[in-house]
Amino acid sequence: SSSSSSSASSNRTAASTRPAWPPPVGGRPVDPNAPSVFGEPSKGVPKFATFAAATALSGGLFVALADDATTSRLAFAAFRLAAPALRAMDAETAHNVGIALMERGIAPAESRRDDPALRVERWGLTFPNPIGLAAGFDKDARAFPALRAMGFGSVEIGSVTPRPQPGNAKPRVFRLPNERAVVNRYGFNSEGHDAAAARLASNVPQSDADAAVDRDLTGYGPLGVNLGKNKTTPEDDAVEDYVEGVRALGRRADYLVVNVSSPNTPGLRNLQSKRHLTRLLTRVLRARDALPDGHRPPVLLKIAPDLTEDDVKQIAAAALSTRVDGVVVSNTTVARPDDVFDGEYAHLRDEAGGLSGAPLFESSTEVLRELYARTRGKVTLVGCGGVSDGEDAYEKIRAGASLVQLYTAFAYEGPAIVPRLKEELKACLERDGYDFIEEAVGADHLTGKAKAADEERRKHARSGW
Repeated sequence: SSSSSSSASSNRTAASTRPAWPPPVGGRPVDPNAPSVFGEPSKGVPKFATFAAATALSGGLFVALADDATTSRLAFAAFRLAAPALRAMDAETAHNVGIALMERGIAPAESRRDDPALRVERWGLTFPNPIGLAAGFDKDARAFPALRAMGFGSVEIGSVTPRPQPGNAKPRVFRLPNERAVVNRYGFNSEGHDAAAARLASNVPQSDADAAVDRDLTGYGPLGVNLGKNKTTPEDDAVEDYVEGVRALGRRADYLVVNVSSPNTPGLRNLQSKRHLTRLLTRVLRARDALPDGHRPPVLLKIAPDLTEDDVKQIAAAALSTRVDGVVVSNTTVARPDDVFDGEYAHLRDEAGGLSGAPLFESSTEVLRELYARTRGKVTLVGCGGVSDGEDAYEKIRAGASLVQLYTAFAYEGPAIVPRLKEELKACLERDGYDFIEEAVGADHLTGKAKAADEERRKHARSGW
């Protein structure tokens, strides 16, 4: 069902005012003195960060005189130029530098409102567009205000574990640039619930009503919190780690994600079995329902792409029986495709860890497609894995995803990918004759007269494209 790439044009309407900086999330500015991976601000920052800050500030003298749309275009273009400098560093250092810069407010902010055609309504939440940032980038809730202001439809922090843990030994991240892929075995490196809760508390409103006002004022999408378990927690006790995560972080989350699919925590994927999954989701949902102040964030499950047909069948049954709110499909894969690892990346074949990026697209989309069919479209699905352009996002949506997430492509391209994907996705809708993104969700599963009508609409629209 994949279509050939097409050039995209943007029909978004510019906002009348640009968001304040630092973003006033919850009516409170980001604390400029918050702890950083580079230490306290008074101790200084690396030359690269200083250069970036100076560049951004000097550029600001010009863009202050420009209209909002021009300001956004220039800001994203400027940060596109910085991407090669980050790629010159090793992968984990580049990741940490990117987080530190965003933590200090050195990032482009989107001032243009998203086209209403891209809006998605799910679980009582409004996503201004379906393009979200997956968990794994902002693991400890350091950079999410800047990421939200960047124009993502949603931002997901984590995975956050109950107690701090360092993750696996370094090196643990390996780039495959010619494949637009990464192998990582971070292993849930996390500063723990307390650190994440403190940062969320200083930047996110607690009550659902305040959160709704905040999103209306800023145009920011929902904030997700991805929950993991500690490496030392026995498999039989894993449910307690997730329940603890709901209690510690649920009040500040727009939605929660139960991550049982990272390949880098021993035994974690065993929790995807029906026996474990039903018990786990039942306990997590019960903890969610017991949160104070009536806040009931939707709970999603994140699964692996390395599943048999029977695995998908069991997960679908567990999702339907527990009435979980959604499923994220998928995490990284342990597969090592020959076409990726023969040749220049043969030396990485035996490196432990999950493969993400472009090589993951087909397998993750196939699991997504099968799960949508198994759940008969009754469970909201989030498509994640290998998304790098608007066509990729559109294919996952037609396969059954209501929302889409990316990570690896963002790591390679930087912030400029966000407006590009939205423009390309809008172009896909126009090309196929859809007025709104939600009309395309699950379109590949249509049958009979509905399928014929959809094909006729696409044919008619493309004749004038």
